[in-house]
Amino acid sequence: MAGRFGLPEPDAFTRTYWEAAAQGRLLIRRCRACGRAHHYPREFCPRCWSEDVAWEPASGRATLYTWSVVHRNDLPPFADRAPYVAAVVDLAEGPRMMTEVVGVGEPSAGEMPAGELSAGAELEVAFREGIPVFRVVPGPVGG
Repeated sequence: MAGRFGLPEPDAFTRTYWEAAAQGRLLIRRCRACGRAHHYPREFCPRCWSEDVAWEPASGRATLYTWSVVHRNDLPPFADRAPYVAAVVDLAEGPRMMTEVVGVGEPSAGEMPAGELSAGAELEVAFREGIPVFRVVPGPVGG
């Protein structure tokens, strides 16, 4: 087993999602029966159980729901990234998504200090190695 731990293994169903992410596009699933969007990708609607669901592009906008700064994680490849911000975000389309917030933590590297994160912060999708992550949308200069 020589696979890399930090990358997903697409299957026949999720291949569409991961191929889009590799191209810098975030997809979600929307139920055609009840109209609700959901994430993570499933073959049925978790609200009404309909199997009439389809892929659609997401806007890439989200708000920060909750987060935790991970200072230690010995599993590859996370040890090299610590500290990092593990987060749950509310996508503009409605569903919640587990992700990472990037560009946070090292003021010396031009990043926002993790202590300045706040619930409800506006985020936008970015992609790292074909995996969706989020970054804080910069506010207007001068406050």
